[in-house]
Amino acid sequence: MSSPGKRGGFLRDENELTDINISPMIDMVFILLIFFIVTTVFVQEPGVEVQREFAIMAQDLEKNSVLIAITEDGRVVYGGSDIGVVGVRGLVTRLTTGRVTMPVILQVDRGAPAGLVIRTLDEAKLANPSVLVSISTARN
Repeated sequence: MSSPGKRGGFLRDENELTDINISPMIDMVFILLIFFIVTTVFVQEPGVEVQREFAIMAQDLEKNSVLIAITEDGRVVYGGSDIGVVGVRGLVTRLTTGRVTMPVILQVDRGAPAGLVIRTLDEAKLANPSVLVSISTARN
């Protein structure tokens, strides 16, 4: 217990311990962590490198978008896996449902077949007619 000191205060007993309750701080850190995880934008890269063509009128698009690559050898790739033209419609439907502002960006290799690019663009528009479909270019 405590005993009176020289100046009228109380001295602490050597066996008495004081604890700092850090539970509220830990709760706050976890809440902030959950908030940042939920609000973070995750961009799924196509998984292949393409040689894009240069364009003078290039514009920056949103970071939150669906990136689909079309390679020189005619592969349609999303997230490192070959989805083919037939997989584009299902992918775009799944990723853009409820998200009107999420654009689809086609990263087309400069040697890719034009017919494949057009069919991929058509499949993306058939999946969600209101979605913006763009072709990614390189800047000078």
